[in-house]
Amino acid sequence: MMGTKKGLAASQTRFSPLKLVRSPAGQTHRPLLYTTPMASSRLAGRLFLSGSRIPGRQSTRLYTTAPPPGGSDNANHHAKPRTPHHLPKPPKRTVPSPPPSHSQAVPTPPGARHEVHEGTQTLSAPYNPPGGGPGGAAGGGFAFTGSPVLDAVLTTCIGLGAVFIGGVVYVRWYKSNVLAKIEQAFEPGYDPALELAKSHTKRNEEPAYDADEPWTEYLRRKEQDQIDDIVKGNEPGHYFLLLGPKGSGKGTMIFEAMNAIQADGVSMCDAHPDLEVFRLRLGKALNYEFNEDTQTGLFQRRDPREGGAALDIERALNKLEKVALRCAKRRGKPFVLIINNIHFFQNDDEGRQMILQLQQKAESWAASGIMTVVFSSDDFWPFHVMRKSASRMHVLSVSDLEQPDAVKAVTRIRIDADKVPIVPDDVQETVNTVGGRLSYLNRVAKAKNMTEMAKHMLRVEKGWILSQIGLIPDCDDDVMDEQKWSSCSWLLLQEFVKMRREQEKEREEAIARGEAKPEDLNDLPLPAVSWYRARQIMTRADFLEELDKVNIIAMDIHHDVRPDSMLTLRSAMEVVEEEGFQELLDGVRDRIDEIESLHRTRELTFKDLGKGDSVRLAVDKGGSYYVDLRKPVRDDDDDGDDDDDDSDD
Repeated sequence: MMGTKKGLAASQTRFSPLKLVRSPAGQTHRPLLYTTPMASSRLAGRLFLSGSRIPGRQSTRLYTTAPPPGGSDNANHHAKPRTPHHLPKPPKRTVPSPPPSHSQAVPTPPGARHEVHEGTQTLSAPYNPPGGGPGGAAGGGFAFTGSPVLDAVLTTCIGLGAVFIGGVVYVRWYKSNVLAKIEQAFEPGYDPALELAKSHTKRNEEPAYDADEPWTEYLRRKEQDQIDDIVKGNEPGHYFLLLGPKGSGKGTMIFEAMNAIQADGVSMCDAHPDLEVFRLRLGKALNYEFNEDTQTGLFQRRDPREGGAALDIERALNKLEKVALRCAKRRGKPFVLIINNIHFFQNDDEGRQMILQLQQKAESWAASGIMTVVFSSDDFWPFHVMRKSASRMHVLSVSDLEQPDAVKAVTRIRIDADKVPIVPDDVQETVNTVGGRLSYLNRVAKAKNMTEMAKHMLRVEKGWILSQIGLIPDCDDDVMDEQKWSSCSWLLLQEFVKMRREQEKEREEAIARGEAKPEDLNDLPLPAVSWYRARQIMTRADFLEELDKVNIIAMDIHHDVRPDSMLTLRSAMEVVEEEGFQELLDGVRDRIDEIESLHRTRELTFKDLGKGDSVRLAVDKGGSYYVDLRKPVRDDDDDGDDDDDDSDD
């Protein structure tokens, strides 16, 4: 046992991390704590064994300071450690005491530090209950009553009340902010649609022509004055529908009117077949987010998107109505909302219902004078939908330019594009080919060779028409319906070609009589027939809408049907006047009649008939028919007749 203690003491002396280091003269010998990896591991192990208190084994006490003399743990527990007489007393270091407001650690007696390290001393830490304990002021809490339960209930009610009041305030602020943002969308300055169209409405700073002449970019249309008044808000009490073929200049005139007033009180959006896309476009035009940017998820009862696109659009229009009512008195004129290309809506129940929804709002806003809605369409079918319930709607038809105006427009566009030289004969030939469609004139005028570009466009248009309504001789019954549409369409185009030739003949006769000038020979309007006459020519009433959709024909407010453009008429003339076209058209129509007759033919099959049996079929055109099926009667008499000779006369 003594050997064990000596060995343990030797190991403590050898590996103890505490050593007394002799300082130079005049300094104090202080215990220096240093560690090595081995010493640290041994120290940790001994501390663990010391705290485990294994029965029957005396644990070795490890001191972090020099033990007191006498070897007793309890007798000299509070005794001060001796200082060697040959060492000077260390000077006392004064540490400034912290202010009373700061919390201080509980001091540990000098002799009890080893108990703290050994874990044998119990430290009492104060417990601060919620609310500051008795009195309520020790922990900085609040105490309204003497009961902790009532204090908790009151605190919860105050918190919920603060959240509720904050939510109400936020909702009211959000609603007012939505209206302010919608009003900002109609202020002059930035407009998304106008910014995209600035390249089309930018005027030449140094024009090569007389600036006093009227123009809309290159030529001012006769409809421009009325559209300017509509966009400026000078036409309250009505809403408008602009009808015209694609590329006739409807959008250009609208952008010109918006640019003149910097879109003050005007907003514009484009229609789309998908109502969800149209919802986003309308929200962008009105600066409305459809409650998608709100933080009221804790207070709202239902998802604002669950009603579909139509319900969201109705919410946006209701918000717009509030803003228009608020601003109408201050402005003295209505806002203007432009919905472009409404023919992009599907011609089905959903699309027609959307047009009706917008029209109902336009009717009510026009009646109150707070908003003017402008619709534009390339096709004619939206007019049929809106005509049924329209009472304040005005319709404007936009057509192609006349030949003199088209020649001036081509000349100005070409000068502005620096495409020189300009040959008047080339300009006249180009206009005779493409007509007065502004989009076509802009394309040929900016080309290097105008006449070649015009011929190229004519070939493209002819190929498009043949791809849509080309005739197929000896067609199969699977394409019979498509060939019905094609043959009826060519009947109408053939009528247009005949009318054009009659117009030219009459103009030549007028020139011969001296009633017209020779240069007026090609200044002829497009041939047109009435709607009911077109249905008689085609023998079908449901084919006109599809032809209008593919831009082969165009219709105006007077229900006149004409070719979509001069290119369409020129292409039809080339096809119709080809050799063998009439035979091809007649052959296709005969083939359709044969297929239809085969479909109408019924085959009757009689079974159980023997050799020599006969069938007699009688048809009564009065509405009844009968079939007499009988076997031949064998004649047993010698007279050769079928009657019974034994029968009485």
